[in-house]
Amino acid sequence: MSNQHIDQPFLEMMAVVKDKPEEGFHYVKKSISTSLEPHEVLIKVLTASFCGTDYHIYSWDEWSQKRLKLPLTVGHEFSGEIIKKGSAVTRVELGDIVSAETHIICGECEFCLRGEGHICKNTKIIGVDTDGCFARYVKIPEANCFINDKSMNMHHLSVQEPLGNAVHTMSHFDVRGKDVAILGCGPIGLMGVDVAKALGAKKVIAIEVNDYRRNLAKRIGADLVINPKEEDVIQTVLNATNGVGVDVIGEFSGNKTAIEQAFKYLKPGGGISMLGIPSKPIELDFANDIVFRGVSIYGVVGRRIYDTWYQVKELIHSGKLHLDQIITHEFPLSDILIAAKTMGERNCGKIILIPGDEIIG
Repeated sequence: MSNQHIDQPFLEMMAVVKDKPEEGFHYVKKSISTSLEPHEVLIKVLTASFCGTDYHIYSWDEWSQKRLKLPLTVGHEFSGEIIKKGSAVTRVELGDIVSAETHIICGECEFCLRGEGHICKNTKIIGVDTDGCFARYVKIPEANCFINDKSMNMHHLSVQEPLGNAVHTMSHFDVRGKDVAILGCGPIGLMGVDVAKALGAKKVIAIEVNDYRRNLAKRIGADLVINPKEEDVIQTVLNATNGVGVDVIGEFSGNKTAIEQAFKYLKPGGGISMLGIPSKPIELDFANDIVFRGVSIYGVVGRRIYDTWYQVKELIHSGKLHLDQIITHEFPLSDILIAAKTMGERNCGKIILIPGDEIIG
């Protein structure tokens, strides 16, 4: 299709939409206009992947209720082929295989202008604030396209965005030769284990309640796995680090207890990068847990644009990652409800979704 002129004003497709304020998704026929803004591109989606955010939307939790405007085509992690360009597009060409930086930033605020677009105050997120990628076609700004090497494994392309979250989290503090703890081994936490090992961490300790994910963390290289339901996490980590604690913590769980405990086994002078979103207030003894221990806390927002993406690309090409093991399930997009159920049960790593050939017209 990339070599053809798209002259029809609309393309028909099947898409996953959130159209009712209740649990669930609907897989429906809908149209997408082929009319583009000057700096916009039309993409044929090749692979997508299911994110925890998508599950929040599926379950219609408190965050979703406050954030979303329905109806919405959901999904934000994907790769695809450029099939049409706006009149002013220069960054990409027809036929390019791209993945998407999912944060649409303004490029004009203080943070964008100083190279910190990941904390742009006007950020919009694909599949949350704009129609997303759980469909055959999606439109995004050219600035959000990251051009892929066409020789890359197609299953790896759509997971670069969440992998970027893990890379941003684990690369902020130097982990080379250090003891590292990963809190929470959901799909991005598993990637955190993988990234920490690839970046040269001496010892990686994975802390996770789910048996399936704890075992997967072990298979991809975690040196020690801890079940916090059965073990004293603080004492076990201290025992594994000669009583001094870990140098770096990657926090992916958002769990109140896990976060509060983490500061008890973070080595003085160490750092904690926090990606997980707590649903409850965190209570810390700032004097004894932070100030007198000289520790650093870093809040992780998305990916640094585009520094993190180039780190991701380099890591994938290094061959040091285990993405084929972290990607545990693949479903046709039409099986979105099965994918959501699988994610909800948590006995999975990363889930890939493949749009089918059910295009109408």
